[in-house]
Amino acid sequence: MKPTRNWWTLLALAGLLQAVCGLYEDQIGKFDWRQHYVGKLAFGAFDSSSLDRIIVATESNVLAAISAKSGDILWRQVLETGPRGDIKLLHVPSQGNGVVQQSGGRYNRAFDVITVTGVNPAMVRGWNSNTGTLEWEWSLVPVNPDRAEGAVWFLHEGTLYQVVPVAGSHLELTGYVATTGQQTRAATTRITAAWIKDGRCTLSGSFYACAIDEQLLAIDLLAENPQIIVKPLEAPASSVPKPLPGTPAIIQDNRLYSLTSDHKTQLSPEDSLLVDDSVLEGEPLLLHATTNRPKNTLALTAQKLRDNTPYEALDFSAEYPETLGAPQLVAIRCKTSAGGGKQLACRVLIAREDGAITLVQQGKIKWTREEALADVETADFLDLTLSDAEGAIEEELNNKNGDVFGAMQRRISNQIAHVKNLVLHVLGLGPAPSKAQRAGLVRDDFGLHKMLVVVTASGKVFGIDNVSGKQHWVRYLPEMTGFGNAQPMKLMVQRTSRFYPLTAQCVVLGRHKETKNGLLYQFNPITGQPINDGLVQLSYKIRQASLLHETGPDFLRGLLLLDEQNEAHALPESTAKFVNAFYLFSADRETATIRGFLVEFSNGRLTTTPTWTVNLGGPGKGQQQIVAIEGKNPIEHVHSQGRVLADRSVLYKYINPNLIAVATHGPDNIHKYILNVHLLDVVSGSIVFSMSHKRVRPPLHMVHSENWLVYTYYNDKVRRTELASLELYEGKTQANSTVWSSLDAPPLPLVERQSYILPVAVSALKETITEKGITSKHLLIGLTTGAVAEMTWALLDPRRPVTSPEKAREEGIIPYMPELPLPHEIIVNYNQTVANMRGIHTAPSGLESSCLVFVHGLDIFVTRVAPSKTFDLLKEDFDYLMITTVLVLLTSVSYVVKHFASKKAIKQAWK
Repeated sequence: MKPTRNWWTLLALAGLLQAVCGLYEDQIGKFDWRQHYVGKLAFGAFDSSSLDRIIVATESNVLAAISAKSGDILWRQVLETGPRGDIKLLHVPSQGNGVVQQSGGRYNRAFDVITVTGVNPAMVRGWNSNTGTLEWEWSLVPVNPDRAEGAVWFLHEGTLYQVVPVAGSHLELTGYVATTGQQTRAATTRITAAWIKDGRCTLSGSFYACAIDEQLLAIDLLAENPQIIVKPLEAPASSVPKPLPGTPAIIQDNRLYSLTSDHKTQLSPEDSLLVDDSVLEGEPLLLHATTNRPKNTLALTAQKLRDNTPYEALDFSAEYPETLGAPQLVAIRCKTSAGGGKQLACRVLIAREDGAITLVQQGKIKWTREEALADVETADFLDLTLSDAEGAIEEELNNKNGDVFGAMQRRISNQIAHVKNLVLHVLGLGPAPSKAQRAGLVRDDFGLHKMLVVVTASGKVFGIDNVSGKQHWVRYLPEMTGFGNAQPMKLMVQRTSRFYPLTAQCVVLGRHKETKNGLLYQFNPITGQPINDGLVQLSYKIRQASLLHETGPDFLRGLLLLDEQNEAHALPESTAKFVNAFYLFSADRETATIRGFLVEFSNGRLTTTPTWTVNLGGPGKGQQQIVAIEGKNPIEHVHSQGRVLADRSVLYKYINPNLIAVATHGPDNIHKYILNVHLLDVVSGSIVFSMSHKRVRPPLHMVHSENWLVYTYYNDKVRRTELASLELYEGKTQANSTVWSSLDAPPLPLVERQSYILPVAVSALKETITEKGITSKHLLIGLTTGAVAEMTWALLDPRRPVTSPEKAREEGIIPYMPELPLPHEIIVNYNQTVANMRGIHTAPSGLESSCLVFVHGLDIFVTRVAPSKTFDLLKEDFDYLMITTVLVLLTSVSYVVKHFASKKAIKQAWK
């Protein structure tokens, strides 16, 4: 019995250790929150082994299981990033149709779910659908990687087939045992198919089909003697054919063609089809989903595929919010209800064009997952509106008519109204709170509660509470997309909510999906309501955009747009008069050419004058390409203009607001790759500083702030991630201490630079920012592990000496060490890792000590940091009772002392 007692003792100790493993556990989730996502759906199916599980594979290289009851993520596997993790096939076995293998005389289930990812190599994996754990895997390295790029896969009766098309020649078909990777045949089967063309073909089941001119050609790959199937098209094919899940059929130009019969059906552009044979025990049903936008409804109908007769048991309609995109039927599962009527209870999984995933059950939307948030492009924090009481005070202060007695009368009446509202509120008879107050969207005293406006790649705009993570409003812009050259949509703040009673106004700037012309969406960021009809379609393409500095009486900052003909436009047009010697620049990523323009308003119109051109591409055509351009934050404040040295002199910072950092990258005959970093003045076109890194390649991340520049890169020679830090100084005298002008040709700066070694790869980089710039700057480093490290500038200072002289110690500069430490204490998100992190956004709060942080990737994470600690806040464990007691005691003692002092003064006067 003694060993049993020891085991129980060990289990009890393990339980106690688990209970105390959290560090500052009371702070978890108090100032931060995280939300998990899976991405836009690529494949999906109901798990046959569980009624409450949906297996999905997404375009974000994620395999996950979602609860059919609540929509929560049961488990998630994030696969490799990039092409290596692209999911080519997802197979979820149906009931009783799983692949099994024999081991030791017993049949065991070899897998639950199969995925095929990547090309070179292609990884075939088997997953446990209950836990999401990997059960087995094998890889396939293609003999010809170029041909394997277009390979497609399908599974049939336990055999995994790879189809490699060779354009204009043949198809190569290879079969593998799904669980082991062993070839089922000695050699690859070559099927002659000279009609194959790149980008015109698809795989539907075991049929390989191509739309060529006015014909649809297909071939059954598993037939003993494959014969070409020819289907005439109504018109020449204008798009790539799409397979119909569940049956060998093709959708081409809004028409359905069956590959096994003469059946064809005309479809509308927004129709969605799905074939399922599990509802009627093997008889296939064709499910058809249509949307009615004026009524915001979704209708689902079904018909038997064999005789095209309707199946009314599955007909239903559901509400379809306007914030959802076009539907795409993914999977359906039905069961007979418990009653005697044998009615069907069905769940339908629907993927949306905007990335949302919806489950419809019995004609009602059971849950919706906004997976567009897995692909955030830009974001910003906006101040909330004032409460009713604060708004009344603002209105009173804004009334500046000079009437003293009128102001006193308004002050007294407002005070009486406040007391009246207080009494009515206590009695429960007060006026109903406003909509913003009911939602909690009112400004707090410290400015920590804000509205987080998020713009996603699918054209969805969200208004999220940065304190609770609640989505207050959603808007979908199906016609809008990002710019070319990997430039996302832009979010610009034209007016904040500080100008009471005027409402805040933002604009999302993008381009039209079809015409490629500029497209604007103006809206109120607090309520999400559109302003002036919302969408504004432009008749020209946008090359550059900027906000004007001056505003009119409505405090609205206008937009200055530059089209492809280098013509300037102001929106709204009434703001064109505020354009006064405005400088713009445009950059061509491919040729690494940057051009500067001067925009002026004269004679009632805007004129654009080219001022300078800089070519950073090198001598060869396209040798160097721009990989990053980073300017300074327009809302940044520089508190200190200089740095005090050990001899009490001041080293003044080179603070040029017109300075941008441009990084170019390209091949080199000697050093393989070269990364060039240039500091460019966009007003004069002069290059202030340049530096080259040899045998360096992206990813490159850059931060430009005040008088310093920090960027990270991958050193291919020593195979590690490095960080370069630069600081620019004017010297011990300033050329102009009042106004900076790029046209005065100031002296070139003194540049201090240093390089450091990072132990992990970097996925994002951002600096902290505060309202007045008094707080120290820290660098937020997003790591590929999903952590966000807050690095103090003392470790990145390029003036860190190799030795440790007395001057450096007196200035507080630590000695130089090439390795940057990453202790666990500087990890901002502790164990709340953000998968596939892509960006970090920071914004100031109302407190000078605090900075708001938004981290986005596959997940989103919001928190706040205090680089110089919370010097303007009391600690949470502050002893209010003690300080109150001390204040009362000191006040009482002061009155007693005052009494004795007066008596003493009287006695001395009578002497």
